[in-house]
Amino acid sequence: MEEPLALHPVKLYVYDLSKGMARRLSPLMLGKQLDGIWHTSIIVHKDEFFYGSGGISSCAPGGTLLGPPDSVVDLGNTEVTEEIFLEYLSSLGESMFRGESYNLFEHNCNTFSNEVAQFLTGRKIPSYITDLPAEVLSTPFGQALRPLLDSIQIQPPGGNTFSRHNGQS
Repeated sequence: MEEPLALHPVKLYVYDLSKGMARRLSPLMLGKQLDGIWHTSIIVHKDEFFYGSGGISSCAPGGTLLGPPDSVVDLGNTEVTEEIFLEYLSSLGESMFRGESYNLFEHNCNTFSNEVAQFLTGRKIPSYITDLPAEVLSTPFGQALRPLLDSIQIQPPGGNTFSRHNGQS
């Protein structure tokens, strides 16, 4: 008789990169209320995994210079083992989520978190996070700033660039 597979909790850490400024300034600048500028990461197998202009990175949960998350979303549990997950991340890092593929609006940390959440749990991350770029770009100010914003690279300091060979087990 086979042993049942272990379940591993999966969490989404949500950080407001604006530290509350988006909530205060967005009505004036965009003509609509934004609650934050969201950076997300996935917590599974006792580590935090995120994507930025440096590629896929990992650290202890809350271990970037962003500090503790502004909120935590429970995404459920996964039966995916740590070994299979790390192989999956390695393949993502060599294909879809290389550092040079990063784009603030179309291919960012939230795109990564959404992809990984669906792989692990079959669930997407909340739409208020994934819809944010379209909300910003739907405004005249967002369109005017797009060339500048497209050039922005975000890589939260404090993580280690992920690779299969960086000593993680």
